[in-house]
Amino acid sequence: MRIAFVYYASFSSFIKRDYEIICKAHEVEEVNFSCPGDAVKLMKAVAKCDLALIWFAGGHAFVAVLLSKLLRKKSMIIVGGFDVARVPEIDYGRFTQSWTKKFLTKSALQYADRVLVVDPSLKEDAIKNAGIDGHNIDYLPTGYDYNKFVPGQAKENLVITVGYVSHSVIKRKGFDTFVRTASLLPDTKFLLIGKLIDDSADSLKESAPNNIEFTGFVTDEELLGYYQRSKVYCQLSAYEGLPNALCEAMLCECIPVGTDRNGIPTAMGDTGFLVPFGDAIATSRAIATALEEPMERGQKARARIRDLFPEMRRERGLLQAIEEVASK
Repeated sequence: MRIAFVYYASFSSFIKRDYEIICKAHEVEEVNFSCPGDAVKLMKAVAKCDLALIWFAGGHAFVAVLLSKLLRKKSMIIVGGFDVARVPEIDYGRFTQSWTKKFLTKSALQYADRVLVVDPSLKEDAIKNAGIDGHNIDYLPTGYDYNKFVPGQAKENLVITVGYVSHSVIKRKGFDTFVRTASLLPDTKFLLIGKLIDDSADSLKESAPNNIEFTGFVTDEELLGYYQRSKVYCQLSAYEGLPNALCEAMLCECIPVGTDRNGIPTAMGDTGFLVPFGDAIATSRAIATALEEPMERGQKARARIRDLFPEMRRERGLLQAIEEVASK
């Protein structure tokens, strides 16, 4: 089949993985929709395709689905999290934004032939926040390469979290909680790993104790090394789909400590420790317990991601969904 692969602005690693999967079986045209002027490019791609596959719901998805309807093509949206979220306490999610953006997102979700979500909680949020019945929404998690993300030789009493640091993500990712937690465990080394996008890290550093380090940008190889060295990985977010870094760290036998939000418990299962969002005291207790756990706990974490979320499951499910939509 001919597929228009549509995404907004950033060609993230998880989007690229789906693109590579689809290219194995179909003829694919990549469409980066980053401004209104790209509508012409999108229209040409949809006109030539059998199906438009769109990463994330939003204005670009609305245009792609509308064009698909007008040109009698099929359409499929992949939802990642933000696009169906409404978390007013941190002003996060498409459904905290303007009426226009909410309407465009709702329409895209409602009229696409198929919508795939990376965590079951996202279907619930789509139904609740967009006010749709969800008849066209199915669950398909992202997949992870357990041959690439492997444990190292030894673990250190090192606690890490990963993500780029900016004003818009500090609260959502729980980086402020991570810093406060470090001050409660002064004898334990903490690392916040990720590119510093703006001056938001300055406020974190001002309140940061001596046992926490901000690495800034690291390469993929360096990140793998941190996963392999660290005993505990923290995902202290207010909202996540299925967190990529958490799953990668678990494959490297990090013991997970995470909030009880959305896809975080889906990834962790019973292999780690769940804590309330924003609760540094509960988080410090969970980390202290995790650091005392035998490495069998980390091995259990790896086995969970390997068995439940392998790349092959994603590949089979994505290609099957495309075939089902196209055959209707």
